Order: sequence, then structure tokens, then C-alpha cells
Amino acid sequence: MKIKREAYLGKLRELRDSHLIKVITGMRRVGKSTILADFRDELLASGVPKRRVHFVNFEERRNLRLTEWTALHDEIEAALTPRGTNYIFLDEIQMVSGFERLLDSLFVKPNTDLYVTGSNAFLLSGELATLLGGRHISLNVLPYSFSEFSLARPGQNADALFRAYVNASTLPEAVNLASRAPRQVNQYLREVFDAVVRKDIVTRAAIRDMAKFEEVTRFAFDSVGSFVSPRRITDTINTGRRQKETGISHNTVESYLRHLTGAFVLYQTDRYDIRGRNLLKTQQKYYAVDLSLKNAMSGVGSGMNLGHKLENIVYLELRRRHQGDIWVGKQDDSEVDFVVQNHAGERRYYQVAWSAAETETLERELRPLRKIRDNHPKILLTSDPDTVTIEGIRKVNVIEWLSGGADA
Repeated sequence: MKIKREAYLGKLRELRDSHLIKVITGMRRVGKSTILADFRDELLASGVPKRRVHFVNFEERRNLRLTEWTALHDEIEAALTPRGTNYIFLDEIQMVSGFERLLDSLFVKPNTDLYVTGSNAFLLSGELATLLGGRHISLNVLPYSFSEFSLARPGQNADALFRAYVNASTLPEAVNLASRAPRQVNQYLREVFDAVVRKDIVTRAAIRDMAKFEEVTRFAFDSVGSFVSPRRITDTINTGRRQKETGISHNTVESYLRHLTGAFVLYQTDRYDIRGRNLLKTQQKYYAVDLSLKNAMSGVGSGMNLGHKLENIVYLELRRRHQGDIWVGKQDDSEVDFVVQNHAGERRYYQVAWSAAETETLERELRPLRKIRDNHPKILLTSDPDTVTIEGIRKVNVIEWLSGGADA
């Protein structure tokens, strides 16, 4: 079942005709192309003439001849109409050689509204960042939210949906396959991971030792919910090697992590000292765009506990909802799972636990939030059925929160 990604489409509607390049990023197969195509179809349905809508997908074979920027520029320029806005959609723009010059040239032309997608964070770095400074706005696309997952699997109650959401892939096509051909899901995920690695990491980074790269990737997936650093990963991997085996360097691990986050396979979250109000340079957490990719890569089920899976889910949902910063909080000797701050300086603090039904667990999860001496909202998310307020801290059922029914 095809789901219209209203959260993203709504943002594109708001940005329509603004004098900004709309840059849509995200890992391959999270649905960027579909969102772009749906928005194009909305424009056509609203009465925009087809001659003023220009859509090029660079993963289609027939467009391979256009991957040199000058050829593409000339073809688009020849198709532009002098009256009315021309809407230009360029899907997977990083496949075009010299795309920075292409975007800069198209942007300055009159009567153009430009939308591009890319599967690599480096799209917004280097020369393009210099050329487009202050002239673009980015929108990062993630796999299905719980609300979207629910639309794709109608007829199930919320508890059953939530259990499936925790344990299944949330990539759009994987969700479709799970209902039609569930035995094919792992094969599809392996192909997605191979495509991401081959096209967006290995070729770009000239990685030659795939065994070491996959070892670092598995370590990062297994460490979701735990603090890690390149040094710790290096030491752990090298400790397990035999004397004659070649070890892995700190710089190599750092490079691999940078490229995994650059391809949106992982998201890095830094630590923030709540009392001192400053970012800490050591120890980060990494969250996976889709935990099922780890299972597909290794061929075995994830041994990750439910609490860490839920933490990963909450992190991705916070990224969907909040335009601002997300950090892991440090409060003296305690940890706050997430500190969220918007551009106006407004904050929220989140703790995540699979269950806090036991008094001892509840006290442990509330303790870091109690230590924070400000009046910003403090929320404890659990799978427990109750939603209550304890000493100003809201304990919220995570299914209700993911469904948008709790103001948290």
C-alpha cells in the first residue's frame, strides 16, 4: 500500500515558490523519490501545465547521458518557459558530475523553483555549501513513522502495531513486502545495504578492506543506546585480533563512522553538559536509520534489548518532529537520554525506558530529570499503559506519543 508522506509533503507545500533550493536528503530507499513525485503530481493536479514541470531521475537508465552537468543544463534551459514558474525536480543529484555549478546556474534563472534529492550528507558540504550559502533549505527524510506504519498496516490494534514497529524494518518497500512476501524482506534489506555501501560509501571513500568496514558497522549498530568513541571501537576490535592479524587504526574507524553518517545509515548525537551548558567533545551515541539493516548485513537476528530499540525509535521520531538540536544530556553523574532545543532556545528533556512499572526502575529513570533545575518540560516515555504526572515530570505512554496523541 502506498502511503502519502504528509509530514514531508506539507513542508514542501509551505516552501513552494520560495526563493530557496529545496534539498531533500536521506538514505537510499527511505522514500525521497516518491515524495518528490507525489509533490510533482500535486502541482500538475492543481493546474500547473506539464510543460512547466521538469522531472529528472538520475537512477533511470535513459538519463545516464545527462550526468555531465553541461548537457543537463542545456536540456533543461531549452525546456524552460518564459511565462509562469518552472518547477525543476532533480532526483539523486549527486550522480551528476559538477552538479554544484548546475544548481547555481539554474537557481539564478528567473521563474524557477528548484527541488533536488541526494543520498549523501556531503551534498551540502564543500563547494556547494559555499555556492548556496543562505540560499537553500534542507529536509531530511527518514523511514516510516509509527503513524505512517499504522496507515500501511490497517486493521491491527495499536499494541500489535507497536510490537511490529519495534521489531520490523520501517523502510517503505520493506513494509510493503512484509504484507505481501515476508520471506523476501531480508533479501531486500541486504540489497539496500549493499547499494548504500557500494554507491554512497565504498566508491566515494575508496574503501578497500570491506571486512574491517563491516566490523565497524556492526559495532556501531550493536552500540545503539551506549556511548562510544572511535578510540573505544579501535581498542575493542584490535583486542580480539590474533597477533599476526593486521589491526585497525583510530583514524580509519573515525573515517568509516563519518561515511556511515554521511550516507545517513547512522546518526551521531553528541553529549551536552546541562549544568555547564556546553557540548562535550568525547563519547557520542549513534542511532541507526533502520535497525533491521544490521540483521540483514550479518544474517542473524539482533540481540539488542527492547530498551535500546525503543531509544532508537524515540530518537528518530524526535528528528522528525523538531527543527533544532538533539543531544544526549549529562547532568552531574547522571544521563538524560535526550535534550531537544529549538532555534528559539526552548527545551524539552526526555528519558526512555521500556517499562518503569517497578518502583525501583521508576525512581532510577526519574532521578536525572529531578536534578535539572529549570522549568522546561520533562518527559519519561515508556511502553507502560499509564500516562501520569509525577512531581511535574510527565510519564507518557510511548504508543500514545508516537501516535501524536500526547502533547510531549
